[in-house]
Amino acid sequence: MKNKPDFSAFWEKVRFKYKLLFLNENTLEEVFAFRLSLLSGFWVVLAFAALLVTLTSIVIINTPIRNYLPGYMDSEIRQEMIANALKTDSLEQILQLQTQYLENTTAILKGESPIAETPKPDTVSVKPDNLKKSKELTKFVQNYEEEERYNLNVLSSSASLPGNLIFYRPVQGIISSKFNAQEKHYGVDVAASPKESVLATMKGTIVFAGFDANAGYVIQIQHANGFISIYKHNARLLKKEGDNVNAGEAVAMAGNTGSLSSGNHLHFELWYNGKPVNPEEFIVF
Repeated sequence: MKNKPDFSAFWEKVRFKYKLLFLNENTLEEVFAFRLSLLSGFWVVLAFAALLVTLTSIVIINTPIRNYLPGYMDSEIRQEMIANALKTDSLEQILQLQTQYLENTTAILKGESPIAETPKPDTVSVKPDNLKKSKELTKFVQNYEEEERYNLNVLSSSASLPGNLIFYRPVQGIISSKFNAQEKHYGVDVAASPKESVLATMKGTIVFAGFDANAGYVIQIQHANGFISIYKHNARLLKKEGDNVNAGEAVAMAGNTGSLSSGNHLHFELWYNGKPVNPEEFIVF
């Protein structure tokens, strides 16, 4: 019959306390002493490790070091970049108006005809209906409206879409196939690294999360203002139907599932009020 392990002896050995003395080398006088067992030493090391991890986490969260963590700055820094791009675009338009206004003023002082009828900077001029716009002004207004129509991530008021919306890039990569409604390709294909995080383009609710024979693992998100975003050919879904997600939150992992997929990529679609729209008009990939 085999002898059972003596746990009591082991426990006594672990709890046995050792005395550590600090003596004066010359007088052999006891300076400091304390008792320590193996068990208490283990708890001291464990507490020190937990304290070290806590302090490291606090330093990373409250300092710019957090921006170097993979996937952390996608939602925070990208929003700041978009805001800066919008401010830069507005400043360029104001500078252009101011330059043209100064050129007109200089021409008037020299007794020449103004180059174009341009409103003063930072003001809105209302012209009577009986005054006709010059050709230069008409062309300028048309160019300005055309540029604003495709401004960075801002929906033009001239379109039948809500304005001032920010769309997050769902995945990092290169577009391999563009939007083409005539060929019934209602989205863009973005070549991505295997199992890279797929992010929600806006805040919304998961309305479908499942597998399709052609599209592989698919997830659909219902957003406010009538928008729906669709993510196809995923390797894995991280959310289920009914889940609420925030903008920039990971909802899936990019993959190569479905019979219509020929490589690792994300097929991303954006629909508004039941009609497909070109994602490149709202998102910078």
